[in-house]
Parts: sequence; C-alpha cells; structure tokens
Amino acid sequence: MATQLDLQEQEQLDAIKAFWNQYGNLITWLLVLLLGAFAAWNGWNWWQRDQGVKASAMYDALEQAAQAGDVDKTARVFGDLKERFPRTAFAQQGALTAARVQFDKGQLDAAKASLTWAADSGTEDELRTIARLRLAGMLVEAKQYDEALKQLDAAKTAGFEGLVADRRGDVLAAAGRKDEAKAAYQAAWAAMDPKLGYRTLVDAKLTALGAAPAAAASGPAK
Repeated sequence: MATQLDLQEQEQLDAIKAFWNQYGNLITWLLVLLLGAFAAWNGWNWWQRDQGVKASAMYDALEQAAQAGDVDKTARVFGDLKERFPRTAFAQQGALTAARVQFDKGQLDAAKASLTWAADSGTEDELRTIARLRLAGMLVEAKQYDEALKQLDAAKTAGFEGLVADRRGDVLAAAGRKDEAKAAYQAAWAAMDPKLGYRTLVDAKLTALGAAPAAAASGPAK
C-alpha cells in the first residue's frame, strides 16, 4: 500500500512530466539559442583578439619603415593594413603615420589621401579628429581654405574643441578673414585648460591680432 509520501512524490513527478510535455521543446530551443549566443560571443572575442594581434604586428612593421624614412615601404604596409584590418585602430594610426612620412618626403597627394581615409573610414573618433586637424593644415598650405573649414566642421570629438578652434583660426587668418580668425582664437583660448602649454601659442596669435587675452582678462588698471 502506497504511503502518503509515495503519493506526493508521484504527484510531483506527474506535474514535472506534464510541465515538460508542455514546455520541454521551448526550453530546449532556448538553451540551444543561449549556448549558441555564448559560443558566438566567445568566437567573436577570439576573432577580435586575433585581428588585433595581427594588426599590431603589421603596424610595428609600418613604424619601423617610417622611422627608417622608407616612404615606399611605409605606404605599402599601410595599404596592406587598411585592406586586411580596416576596422582596427592600428589601421587608423597607420594612416596618420604614413601621412606624416609622405608629407616629409614631399608626397602631398599621397599624404592627403592617407589622412582622408583616416578621417572618413576610421573607427576611433579621436583619431578621426586628429586626421581632420592635420588635413586642414595641409589644405591651408594649398590655399584650399573652404575645404579646410569643411574638415574642421566635421571634427566634433569632445575634448578637441580648443584645438579645432585654433586650427580654424589658422585657416581664417590665412584666408585674410582677420575678425573671424580673432573670434576663433578667442574660442580656442577659452576652451583650453590654463595649464596647457599650447595655450601660450594661442595667446601669441591673439596678441599678433591686437587682442591679447591676458590684457583683456586683467581689465583696466586701478
């Protein structure tokens, strides 16, 4: 004769079987999906690490070529880097390095192309803004002032406001737009930390335009 405990256990087993019959397939598929997502996440992380290691090694080769002043090899390695690992910060940094060497060697069109790629196709906001700042500087030298200003308009990374305003002042000053240049330099001076050494250079630019910020800040003598 079954005891009360046996009956309770049987009822529990029957309840579990009924639950499994109703929801078992759903639970199984959910587990499959969860395990699949976990495996995919692990696989993605492994792939990212693998890409990073390979891109880092290639960037090291690019830097060695750049330090040796070998512009052809630098450009060749950068071409491979951006083709194989375009979504890595190493490719973007490689563009900046390649552009510097190309500029130093007088390959201005190649340098502009490298900077344009870093500005338009890079994944890191900070590096995109640095590329646009450097590209704007090159465009100023080519007297392409409107194009330089367009690059600066697109440079919106937080923390770079002072440098962008300073470069805008350079562009406007070179274009002969003195009052606009003064306003841009004043914005740059105001945006920069007083402890930042570069602020002294902005101060000098304003002084040259007859708007020394230190004098303006001190107010009239008492």
